[in-house]
Amino acid sequence: MARDQVGADFASASNVAINTILAEEANRIGSDVHTRMMHTSPWIDLVKKSAFPEGMGYQLTTLIYDRSLPTTDVDGDNVGVNWNSVASLQSGASAFGTSVLDQPLNDTADSVQAANGVGGGSNDARNFVNFGKKLKSYSIQRAIIESPRINVDDLRYAAHRQEQLRAVLDSLAESTRHSWAERYRDEYDRLVDNTVICRGDATNDAGNPTEFLDSNEGVTTDALGAAGGDLDGGSASKVKSDISNAVLDKTYFKMIRGGGSAEAYGRENGRPVFALVCSSEASNTLMKEDGFRDDVRYNNARVGDLIAPLGVEKSFRGFYHLIDDLAPRYTDGSDGAITRVEPYTVTNGIAAVNGAYDSALYEVAYVLHPSVYESQIPAPFGGTNGLTFSPVDYSGEFKWTNILSETVNPDGTIGFFRGILAAASKPIKTELGYAIIYKRTGIAAKV
Repeated sequence: MARDQVGADFASASNVAINTILAEEANRIGSDVHTRMMHTSPWIDLVKKSAFPEGMGYQLTTLIYDRSLPTTDVDGDNVGVNWNSVASLQSGASAFGTSVLDQPLNDTADSVQAANGVGGGSNDARNFVNFGKKLKSYSIQRAIIESPRINVDDLRYAAHRQEQLRAVLDSLAESTRHSWAERYRDEYDRLVDNTVICRGDATNDAGNPTEFLDSNEGVTTDALGAAGGDLDGGSASKVKSDISNAVLDKTYFKMIRGGGSAEAYGRENGRPVFALVCSSEASNTLMKEDGFRDDVRYNNARVGDLIAPLGVEKSFRGFYHLIDDLAPRYTDGSDGAITRVEPYTVTNGIAAVNGAYDSALYEVAYVLHPSVYESQIPAPFGGTNGLTFSPVDYSGEFKWTNILSETVNPDGTIGFFRGILAAASKPIKTELGYAIIYKRTGIAAKV
Protein backbone atom coordinates (compact mmCIF):
# COMPACT_ATOMS: atom_id res chain seq x y z
CA MET A 1 0.00 0.00 0.00
CA ALA A 2 1.20 3.46 -0.87
CA ARG A 3 0.59 6.68 1.06
CA ASP A 4 -0.92 9.39 -1.10
CA GLN A 5 -0.98 13.13 -0.51
CA VAL A 6 -3.62 14.61 1.78
CA GLY A 7 -7.04 14.85 0.17
CA ALA A 8 -7.14 11.75 -2.03
CA ASP A 9 -10.44 11.67 -3.87
CA PHE A 10 -12.61 9.06 -2.17
CA ALA A 11 -15.78 11.13 -2.43
CA SER A 12 -15.94 12.35 -6.00
CA ALA A 13 -19.21 12.98 -7.81
CA SER A 14 -19.22 9.41 -9.09
CA ASN A 15 -18.53 7.92 -5.65
CA VAL A 16 -20.44 10.08 -3.20
CA ALA A 17 -20.73 7.46 -0.50
CA ILE A 18 -18.64 4.53 0.63
CA ASN A 19 -20.61 1.47 -0.39
CA THR A 20 -21.56 -1.30 1.98
CA ILE A 21 -21.75 -4.07 -0.57
CA LEU A 22 -21.80 -7.07 1.69
CA ALA A 23 -24.96 -8.33 3.39
CA GLU A 24 -24.46 -7.98 7.11
CA GLU A 25 -27.44 -9.53 8.80
CA ALA A 26 -27.04 -13.17 9.72
CA ASN A 27 -29.91 -15.64 9.20
CA ARG A 28 -31.35 -13.41 6.44
CA ILE A 29 -29.32 -14.88 3.59
CA GLY A 30 -28.83 -18.50 2.54
CA SER A 31 -25.50 -20.22 2.51
CA ASP A 32 -25.37 -20.20 -1.32
CA VAL A 33 -24.51 -16.86 -2.90
CA HIS A 34 -25.46 -16.63 -6.57
CA THR A 35 -24.64 -14.08 -9.24
CA ARG A 36 -26.29 -13.40 -12.59
CA MET A 37 -23.79 -14.11 -15.35
CA MET A 38 -23.99 -12.64 -18.86
CA HIS A 39 -23.45 -14.64 -22.03
CA THR A 40 -19.86 -15.46 -23.01
CA SER A 41 -18.65 -15.02 -26.58
CA PRO A 42 -16.54 -16.88 -29.17
CA TRP A 43 -14.78 -13.60 -29.97
CA ILE A 44 -12.59 -13.98 -26.90
CA ASP A 45 -11.30 -17.39 -27.98
CA LEU A 46 -10.73 -16.92 -31.70
CA VAL A 47 -9.29 -13.43 -32.17
CA LYS A 48 -5.52 -13.66 -32.43
CA LYS A 49 -3.59 -12.04 -29.59
CA SER A 50 0.04 -11.00 -29.19
CA ALA A 51 2.16 -8.55 -27.19
CA PHE A 52 2.27 -4.89 -28.17
CA PRO A 53 5.86 -3.99 -29.17
CA GLU A 54 7.79 -2.01 -26.57
CA GLY A 55 9.93 1.04 -27.22
CA MET A 56 8.16 2.01 -30.46
CA GLY A 57 5.60 4.59 -29.33
CA TYR A 58 1.84 4.42 -29.10
CA GLN A 59 1.09 4.37 -32.85
CA LEU A 60 2.54 1.79 -35.23
CA THR A 61 2.33 0.92 -38.91
CA THR A 62 2.06 -2.54 -40.38
CA LEU A 63 3.25 -3.43 -43.88
CA ILE A 64 0.99 -5.79 -45.84
CA TYR A 65 1.96 -7.29 -49.20
CA ASP A 66 -0.89 -7.81 -51.64
CA ARG A 67 -1.41 -11.04 -53.55
CA SER A 68 0.67 -11.22 -56.73
CA LEU A 69 0.26 -13.30 -59.87
CA PRO A 70 2.57 -13.58 -62.87
CA THR A 71 1.74 -11.46 -65.90
CA THR A 72 2.79 -11.55 -69.52
CA ASP A 73 3.62 -7.83 -69.66
CA VAL A 74 5.98 -5.69 -67.66
CA ASP A 75 3.14 -3.35 -66.62
CA GLY A 76 1.37 -6.22 -64.84
CA ASP A 77 -1.98 -5.94 -66.64
CA ASN A 78 -2.33 -9.32 -68.37
CA VAL A 79 -2.58 -12.30 -66.03
CA GLY A 80 -0.89 -15.46 -67.20
CA VAL A 81 2.38 -16.97 -68.33
CA ASN A 82 3.58 -17.27 -71.91
CA TRP A 83 5.06 -20.67 -72.68
CA ASN A 84 7.40 -20.58 -75.65
CA SER A 85 9.06 -23.29 -77.64
CA VAL A 86 12.68 -23.34 -76.64
CA ALA A 87 13.73 -24.63 -80.07
CA SER A 88 12.00 -21.89 -82.07
CA LEU A 89 12.75 -19.08 -79.64
CA GLN A 90 16.46 -19.76 -79.46
CA SER A 91 16.98 -20.89 -83.03
CA GLY A 92 20.62 -20.96 -83.87
CA ALA A 93 21.74 -20.57 -80.27
CA SER A 94 22.03 -22.66 -77.19
CA ALA A 95 18.56 -24.05 -76.45
CA PHE A 96 18.66 -22.73 -72.89
CA GLY A 97 20.85 -19.71 -73.57
CA THR A 98 20.21 -16.23 -72.27
CA SER A 99 20.81 -14.17 -75.39
CA VAL A 100 17.23 -12.83 -75.33
CA LEU A 101 17.23 -12.21 -71.60
CA ASP A 102 20.46 -10.25 -71.87
CA GLN A 103 18.86 -7.64 -74.11
CA PRO A 104 18.09 -4.30 -72.47
CA LEU A 105 14.51 -3.55 -71.43
CA ASN A 106 13.03 -0.69 -73.44
CA ASP A 107 9.61 0.68 -72.47
CA THR A 108 9.43 3.30 -75.21
CA ALA A 109 9.54 1.36 -78.44
CA ASP A 110 7.21 -1.58 -78.98
CA SER A 111 9.31 -2.83 -81.87
CA VAL A 112 12.40 -2.99 -79.70
CA GLN A 113 10.43 -4.69 -76.94
CA ALA A 114 9.10 -7.27 -79.36
CA ALA A 115 12.57 -7.88 -80.68
CA ASN A 116 13.86 -8.30 -77.17
CA GLY A 117 11.06 -10.64 -76.21
CA VAL A 118 9.54 -8.14 -73.78
CA GLY A 119 6.18 -6.38 -73.47
CA GLY A 120 3.78 -8.42 -75.57
CA GLY A 121 5.89 -9.27 -78.58
CA SER A 122 5.24 -12.53 -80.39
CA ASN A 123 8.55 -13.90 -79.15
CA ASP A 124 8.11 -13.13 -75.44
CA ALA A 125 10.64 -15.02 -73.36
CA ARG A 126 9.86 -13.48 -70.00
CA ASN A 127 6.93 -13.07 -67.65
CA PHE A 128 6.74 -10.78 -64.66
CA VAL A 129 5.61 -10.57 -61.05
CA ASN A 130 4.91 -7.15 -59.61
CA PHE A 131 4.66 -6.57 -55.87
CA GLY A 132 2.08 -4.34 -54.25
CA LYS A 133 2.09 -3.33 -50.60
CA LYS A 134 0.01 -1.29 -48.19
CA LEU A 135 0.79 0.56 -45.00
CA LYS A 136 -1.87 0.41 -42.29
CA SER A 137 -1.61 2.44 -39.10
CA TYR A 138 -2.97 1.46 -35.71
CA SER A 139 -2.63 2.73 -32.15
CA ILE A 140 -3.11 1.52 -28.61
CA GLN A 141 -6.23 2.28 -26.57
CA ARG A 142 -6.97 1.89 -22.88
CA ALA A 143 -10.01 1.44 -20.64
CA ILE A 144 -10.15 1.55 -16.83
CA ILE A 145 -12.84 -0.16 -14.76
CA GLU A 146 -13.26 0.52 -11.04
CA SER A 147 -15.59 -0.88 -8.42
CA PRO A 148 -17.36 1.29 -5.82
CA ARG A 149 -15.31 2.30 -2.77
CA ILE A 150 -15.55 -0.43 -0.15
CA ASN A 151 -15.01 -0.31 3.59
CA VAL A 152 -13.21 -3.49 4.61
CA ASP A 153 -14.74 -3.26 8.09
CA ASP A 154 -17.84 -4.70 6.42
CA LEU A 155 -16.06 -8.04 6.37
CA ARG A 156 -16.15 -8.17 10.16
CA TYR A 157 -19.94 -8.35 10.24
CA ALA A 158 -20.81 -9.83 6.85
CA ALA A 159 -22.66 -13.14 6.59
CA HIS A 160 -20.80 -15.78 4.55
CA ARG A 161 -18.15 -13.23 3.70
CA GLN A 162 -15.97 -15.61 1.72
CA GLU A 163 -18.86 -16.60 -0.55
CA GLN A 164 -19.89 -12.97 -0.97
CA LEU A 165 -16.38 -11.89 -1.86
CA ARG A 166 -16.14 -14.73 -4.35
CA ALA A 167 -19.39 -13.54 -5.95
CA VAL A 168 -17.99 -9.99 -6.14
CA LEU A 169 -14.80 -11.22 -7.82
CA ASP A 170 -16.81 -13.37 -10.24
CA SER A 171 -18.86 -10.32 -11.18
CA LEU A 172 -15.70 -8.31 -11.82
CA ALA A 173 -14.27 -11.10 -13.97
CA GLU A 174 -17.51 -11.22 -15.97
CA SER A 175 -17.24 -7.47 -16.53
CA THR A 176 -13.77 -8.01 -18.00
CA ARG A 177 -14.93 -10.84 -20.28
CA HIS A 178 -17.90 -8.84 -21.51
CA SER A 179 -15.71 -5.78 -22.18
CA TRP A 180 -13.19 -7.81 -24.20
CA ALA A 181 -15.89 -9.58 -26.21
CA GLU A 182 -17.48 -6.25 -27.13
CA ARG A 183 -14.08 -4.81 -27.99
CA TYR A 184 -13.07 -7.67 -30.28
CA ARG A 185 -16.41 -7.68 -32.12
CA ASP A 186 -16.51 -3.90 -32.56
CA GLU A 187 -12.94 -3.80 -33.83
CA TYR A 188 -13.64 -6.59 -36.30
CA ASP A 189 -16.69 -4.69 -37.53
CA ARG A 190 -14.61 -1.53 -37.89
CA LEU A 191 -11.74 -3.13 -39.77
CA VAL A 192 -13.39 -5.54 -42.23
CA ASP A 193 -13.43 -4.34 -45.84
CA ASN A 194 -16.62 -6.09 -46.93
CA THR A 195 -20.24 -5.38 -46.08
CA VAL A 196 -22.87 -7.79 -47.42
CA ILE A 197 -26.44 -6.51 -47.68
CA CYS A 198 -29.28 -9.04 -47.84
CA ARG A 199 -31.59 -7.23 -50.25
CA GLY A 200 -33.82 -10.00 -51.62
CA ASP A 201 -36.03 -7.60 -53.58
CA ALA A 202 -36.03 -8.56 -57.24
CA THR A 203 -38.41 -5.75 -58.22
CA ASN A 204 -36.40 -2.86 -56.85
CA ASP A 205 -32.92 -4.31 -57.18
CA ALA A 206 -32.92 -5.76 -60.70
CA GLY A 207 -33.14 -9.36 -59.52
CA ASN A 208 -29.98 -9.19 -57.42
CA PRO A 209 -30.77 -10.61 -53.97
CA THR A 210 -27.37 -9.76 -52.51
CA GLU A 211 -25.11 -6.75 -52.65
CA PHE A 212 -21.43 -7.01 -51.80
CA LEU A 213 -19.80 -3.74 -50.82
CA ASP A 214 -16.10 -3.40 -50.22
CA SER A 215 -13.63 -0.63 -49.67
CA ASN A 216 -12.62 -0.62 -53.33
CA GLU A 217 -16.20 0.20 -54.38
CA GLY A 218 -16.41 3.31 -52.25
CA VAL A 219 -18.93 2.38 -49.57
CA THR A 220 -20.57 5.52 -48.20
CA THR A 221 -22.85 6.21 -45.27
CA ASP A 222 -25.67 6.65 -47.77
CA ALA A 223 -25.21 3.04 -48.91
CA LEU A 224 -24.92 1.47 -45.48
CA GLY A 225 -22.48 2.71 -42.90
CA ALA A 226 -18.96 3.94 -43.48
CA ALA A 227 -16.41 2.22 -45.67
CA GLY A 228 -15.02 -0.90 -44.06
CA GLY A 229 -18.27 -2.24 -42.64
CA ASP A 230 -19.05 0.23 -39.86
CA LEU A 231 -22.83 -0.10 -39.89
CA ASP A 232 -23.94 2.31 -37.19
CA GLY A 233 -25.62 5.39 -38.63
CA GLY A 234 -26.15 3.99 -42.13
CA SER A 235 -29.31 3.65 -44.15
CA ALA A 236 -31.34 0.46 -43.85
CA SER A 237 -33.41 1.05 -46.98
CA LYS A 238 -31.61 -1.72 -48.88
CA VAL A 239 -31.81 -4.37 -46.14
CA LYS A 240 -34.97 -6.29 -47.00
CA SER A 241 -34.46 -10.00 -46.43
CA ASP A 242 -33.28 -12.49 -43.84
CA ILE A 243 -29.93 -14.24 -43.97
CA SER A 244 -29.88 -17.20 -46.36
CA ASN A 245 -27.62 -19.97 -47.57
CA ALA A 246 -27.55 -18.32 -51.01
CA VAL A 247 -25.89 -15.27 -49.46
CA LEU A 248 -23.39 -17.43 -47.59
CA ASP A 249 -22.62 -19.46 -50.71
CA LYS A 250 -21.64 -16.28 -52.55
CA THR A 251 -19.59 -15.14 -49.58
CA TYR A 252 -17.89 -18.52 -49.34
CA PHE A 253 -16.66 -18.51 -52.93
CA LYS A 254 -15.56 -14.88 -52.73
CA MET A 255 -13.45 -15.82 -49.71
CA ILE A 256 -11.84 -18.71 -51.56
CA ARG A 257 -11.01 -16.56 -54.58
CA GLY A 258 -9.74 -13.84 -52.26
CA GLY A 259 -7.14 -16.16 -50.73
CA GLY A 260 -8.87 -17.03 -47.47
CA SER A 261 -8.40 -20.80 -47.78
CA ALA A 262 -4.88 -20.88 -46.37
CA GLU A 263 -5.91 -20.20 -42.77
CA ALA A 264 -9.40 -21.66 -42.68
CA TYR A 265 -10.54 -23.16 -39.39
CA GLY A 266 -10.99 -26.63 -40.89
CA ARG A 267 -11.20 -28.73 -44.05
CA GLU A 268 -13.77 -31.18 -45.33
CA ASN A 269 -13.29 -33.17 -48.54
CA GLY A 270 -10.48 -30.84 -49.52
CA ARG A 271 -12.63 -27.73 -49.11
CA PRO A 272 -11.95 -25.04 -46.48
CA VAL A 273 -14.42 -24.47 -43.67
CA PHE A 274 -14.78 -20.91 -42.38
CA ALA A 275 -16.34 -19.55 -39.18
CA LEU A 276 -19.68 -17.75 -39.16
CA VAL A 277 -20.38 -15.85 -35.94
CA CYS A 278 -24.12 -15.36 -35.68
CA SER A 279 -27.05 -15.47 -33.28
CA SER A 280 -28.95 -18.63 -32.44
CA GLU A 281 -31.89 -17.35 -34.46
CA ALA A 282 -29.76 -16.84 -37.56
CA SER A 283 -28.16 -20.29 -37.26
CA ASN A 284 -31.61 -21.86 -36.86
CA THR A 285 -32.89 -20.01 -39.94
CA LEU A 286 -30.00 -21.27 -42.06
CA MET A 287 -30.23 -24.89 -40.94
CA LYS A 288 -34.00 -25.10 -41.35
CA GLU A 289 -34.09 -23.44 -44.75
CA ASP A 290 -35.96 -25.56 -47.29
CA GLY A 291 -33.67 -27.87 -49.25
CA PHE A 292 -30.74 -27.69 -46.85
CA ARG A 293 -31.70 -29.83 -43.87
CA ASP A 294 -29.90 -32.92 -45.17
CA ASP A 295 -26.63 -30.99 -44.95
CA VAL A 296 -26.93 -31.20 -41.17
CA ARG A 297 -28.27 -34.75 -41.01
CA TYR A 298 -25.50 -36.39 -43.03
CA ASN A 299 -22.56 -34.22 -42.06
CA ASN A 300 -20.21 -36.19 -39.79
CA ALA A 301 -16.92 -34.52 -40.71
CA ARG A 302 -14.30 -33.83 -38.06
CA VAL A 303 -14.38 -30.37 -36.48
CA GLY A 304 -11.19 -28.27 -36.53
CA ASP A 305 -8.95 -28.20 -33.48
CA LEU A 306 -9.62 -24.52 -32.71
CA ILE A 307 -13.38 -24.88 -33.07
CA ALA A 308 -14.01 -28.16 -31.20
CA PRO A 309 -13.35 -26.71 -27.69
CA LEU A 310 -16.16 -24.20 -28.32
CA GLY A 311 -18.71 -27.00 -28.42
CA VAL A 312 -19.24 -27.03 -32.20
CA GLU A 313 -20.00 -30.55 -33.39
CA LYS A 314 -20.25 -30.16 -37.17
CA SER A 315 -20.08 -27.70 -40.03
CA PHE A 316 -22.87 -26.60 -42.34
CA ARG A 317 -22.27 -25.82 -46.03
CA GLY A 318 -18.70 -24.66 -45.56
CA PHE A 319 -19.16 -22.81 -42.26
CA TYR A 320 -18.92 -23.55 -38.55
CA HIS A 321 -21.78 -21.76 -36.82
CA LEU A 322 -20.38 -20.03 -33.74
CA ILE A 323 -23.17 -18.67 -31.61
CA ASP A 324 -23.02 -15.09 -30.38
CA ASP A 325 -26.37 -14.32 -28.78
CA LEU A 326 -25.28 -10.73 -28.22
CA ALA A 327 -24.85 -10.11 -31.96
CA PRO A 328 -25.24 -6.45 -32.95
CA ARG A 329 -28.82 -5.43 -33.71
CA TYR A 330 -30.20 -2.23 -35.16
CA THR A 331 -33.53 -0.52 -35.55
CA ASP A 332 -34.88 2.16 -37.86
CA GLY A 333 -34.09 5.65 -36.74
CA SER A 334 -34.83 9.09 -38.09
CA ASP A 335 -34.21 9.94 -41.76
CA GLY A 336 -33.74 6.29 -42.71
CA ALA A 337 -30.76 5.79 -40.42
CA ILE A 338 -30.24 2.68 -38.32
CA THR A 339 -29.27 2.89 -34.68
CA ARG A 340 -27.65 0.29 -32.45
CA VAL A 341 -29.81 -1.47 -29.86
CA GLU A 342 -27.88 -2.85 -26.90
CA PRO A 343 -28.91 -6.22 -25.40
CA TYR A 344 -28.82 -4.81 -21.86
CA THR A 345 -29.93 -1.64 -20.19
CA VAL A 346 -28.12 -0.37 -17.10
CA THR A 347 -29.68 1.47 -14.19
CA ASN A 348 -27.48 2.40 -11.24
CA GLY A 349 -24.95 -0.08 -12.55
CA ILE A 350 -27.38 -3.02 -12.60
CA ALA A 351 -27.79 -4.71 -16.00
CA ALA A 352 -31.22 -5.83 -17.18
CA VAL A 353 -32.33 -7.46 -20.43
CA ASN A 354 -33.41 -4.87 -22.99
CA GLY A 355 -36.78 -5.77 -24.54
CA ALA A 356 -36.04 -3.55 -27.54
CA TYR A 357 -33.14 -5.83 -28.44
CA ASP A 358 -35.50 -8.78 -28.94
CA SER A 359 -37.68 -6.82 -31.34
CA ALA A 360 -34.92 -5.06 -33.29
CA LEU A 361 -35.39 -5.44 -37.06
CA TYR A 362 -31.81 -5.78 -38.26
CA GLU A 363 -28.94 -8.01 -37.19
CA VAL A 364 -25.33 -8.53 -38.22
CA ALA A 365 -23.40 -11.77 -38.64
CA TYR A 366 -19.68 -11.98 -39.32
CA VAL A 367 -17.49 -14.32 -41.30
CA LEU A 368 -14.57 -14.55 -38.90
CA HIS A 369 -11.14 -15.10 -40.42
CA PRO A 370 -8.00 -15.27 -38.25
CA SER A 371 -5.95 -13.10 -40.63
CA VAL A 372 -8.18 -10.02 -40.54
CA TYR A 373 -6.57 -8.45 -37.49
CA GLU A 374 -4.58 -9.15 -34.35
CA SER A 375 -5.16 -7.74 -30.89
CA GLN A 376 -1.90 -6.63 -29.30
CA ILE A 377 -1.93 -6.25 -25.50
CA PRO A 378 1.00 -4.58 -23.71
CA ALA A 379 3.04 -6.87 -21.49
CA PRO A 380 3.38 -5.94 -17.79
CA PHE A 381 6.28 -3.54 -17.27
CA GLY A 382 7.99 -3.23 -13.90
CA GLY A 383 10.65 -0.60 -14.57
CA THR A 384 14.10 -0.14 -16.05
CA ASN A 385 17.60 1.12 -15.13
CA GLY A 386 17.08 0.56 -11.44
CA LEU A 387 13.63 2.19 -11.41
CA THR A 388 11.05 -0.32 -10.24
CA PHE A 389 7.31 -0.10 -9.69
CA SER A 390 4.34 -2.43 -9.56
CA PRO A 391 3.71 -3.86 -13.03
CA VAL A 392 0.21 -3.40 -14.48
CA ASP A 393 -1.65 -6.30 -16.04
CA TYR A 394 -3.41 -4.80 -19.08
CA SER A 395 -5.61 -7.83 -19.67
CA GLY A 396 -8.16 -6.49 -17.18
CA GLU A 397 -7.18 -8.35 -14.03
CA PHE A 398 -8.75 -6.61 -11.04
CA LYS A 399 -6.50 -5.69 -8.14
CA TRP A 400 -7.43 -4.37 -4.70
CA THR A 401 -6.26 -0.78 -4.35
CA ASN A 402 -6.03 0.91 -0.96
CA ILE A 403 -4.75 4.50 -0.99
CA LEU A 404 -4.01 5.98 2.41
CA SER A 405 -5.24 9.50 3.02
CA GLU A 406 -4.90 11.56 6.18
CA THR A 407 -8.36 13.05 5.91
CA VAL A 408 -10.44 10.40 4.16
CA ASN A 409 -8.74 7.06 4.72
CA PRO A 410 -6.28 7.39 7.63
CA ASP A 411 -6.71 3.79 8.81
CA GLY A 412 -6.47 2.23 5.37
CA THR A 413 -9.87 0.57 5.68
CA ILE A 414 -11.31 1.96 2.44
CA GLY A 415 -10.33 0.65 -0.98
CA PHE A 416 -11.65 -0.48 -4.32
CA PHE A 417 -11.04 -2.95 -7.14
CA ARG A 418 -9.39 -1.55 -10.28
CA GLY A 419 -8.78 -3.21 -13.63
CA ILE A 420 -7.02 -1.79 -16.69
CA LEU A 421 -7.60 -3.01 -20.24
CA ALA A 422 -5.33 -1.91 -23.09
CA ALA A 423 -4.98 -3.17 -26.65
CA ALA A 424 -4.08 -2.14 -30.18
CA SER A 425 -5.86 -3.69 -33.17
CA LYS A 426 -3.27 -4.51 -35.81
CA PRO A 427 -4.98 -4.70 -39.24
CA ILE A 428 -3.65 -7.40 -41.53
CA LYS A 429 -5.71 -8.93 -44.35
CA THR A 430 -8.87 -6.97 -43.77
CA GLU A 431 -10.21 -7.93 -47.19
CA LEU A 432 -10.93 -11.43 -45.84
CA GLY A 433 -13.50 -10.21 -43.31
CA TYR A 434 -17.23 -9.93 -44.01
CA ALA A 435 -20.07 -8.26 -42.11
CA ILE A 436 -23.50 -9.51 -43.24
CA ILE A 437 -26.50 -7.38 -42.34
CA TYR A 438 -29.99 -8.82 -42.75
CA LYS A 439 -33.57 -8.18 -41.75
CA ARG A 440 -35.06 -10.42 -39.09
CA THR A 441 -38.16 -11.17 -41.14
CA GLY A 442 -39.76 -13.34 -38.47
CA ILE A 443 -39.62 -10.41 -36.06
CA ALA A 444 -40.57 -7.88 -38.75
CA ALA A 445 -43.87 -9.65 -39.30
CA LYS A 446 -44.82 -9.14 -35.65
CA VAL A 447 -43.98 -5.48 -35.25
